[in-house]
Amino acid sequence: MTHDPVSVVIATRNRPEMVREAIEAVRVQDYPGPVEVVLVYDQSEPDLSLGTDDPHRSVRVIENQHSAGLAGARNTGIEAATGTYVAFCDDDDYWLPTKVSRQVARLSTSPDAVMVTCGIRVEYDGETFDRVLELDEVPFEEMLRDRHTELHPSTFLMRRQPLLDRVGLVDEAVPGGFGEDYEFLLRTAKDQPIANVRAPLTVVRWGKQSFFFRRWETMAAGLTWLLDRYPEFEGSRRGSARVKGQIAFAQSSMGHRKDGLRWAGRALRSNPTEPRAFLAAAVAAGVVKPDRVMELLHHRGKGI
Repeated sequence: MTHDPVSVVIATRNRPEMVREAIEAVRVQDYPGPVEVVLVYDQSEPDLSLGTDDPHRSVRVIENQHSAGLAGARNTGIEAATGTYVAFCDDDDYWLPTKVSRQVARLSTSPDAVMVTCGIRVEYDGETFDRVLELDEVPFEEMLRDRHTELHPSTFLMRRQPLLDRVGLVDEAVPGGFGEDYEFLLRTAKDQPIANVRAPLTVVRWGKQSFFFRRWETMAAGLTWLLDRYPEFEGSRRGSARVKGQIAFAQSSMGHRKDGLRWAGRALRSNPTEPRAFLAAAVAAGVVKPDRVMELLHHRGKGI
């Protein structure tokens, strides 16, 4: 029995130790077919010593040929990939050994799906939380309603040719790259519902090593762009309120009190119970610091 090859795109930038862990976790996957790592260096000097020519578990080291940033690096990797399937793994995350085999098996039961995801195991400040979406398929309407942070980019595994032919590459126009993964999920789900494995197969490290930690301005710009890009949000009261509440929180966290309260009001008009709107108002009023809110959320395995 033959097993289709899998290409794993790892975009990396200044995380030499973590990226080695990510590569090793790919190399020990129990998937019987060939798995190659396409290691894409973005705005940093490539470490050619990480390359290997093992035909069963090869590692190719290349440089980002697209726009600087995560989206461009991932697109460079997609184009360089040779596998029937292509997957993402961030350089500060790593996979559990059965991830590829279980996801490829799941895709075989959904022949029209382009992407399959899975649950995550969050590591934060010495604590661990499993987050699993209890759905077998995630349609576009559900992705509008909820971002489902369980569907982290490091869980994505896709059929490469339908991705290129129908869905397209990661959008490099997202301001600051914030929300490009969510936009990619929305676009993919709009083509076909996303398949999902109900198990935590990817370990995600949350913490200050994230390039988006405290980047409130980028967050506000990216999410505002997303609302403009997908007018369908207005047909999803919960989804619209969630994104507007996130923008409100980001604006308040930057000290933009009026803008924060304005966005909070917009969120509450869409959904009067949206919790992010109330958090944004509390930050705008100086009742609580944004870092304290994020710390409490992360200790529960959640984000804003």
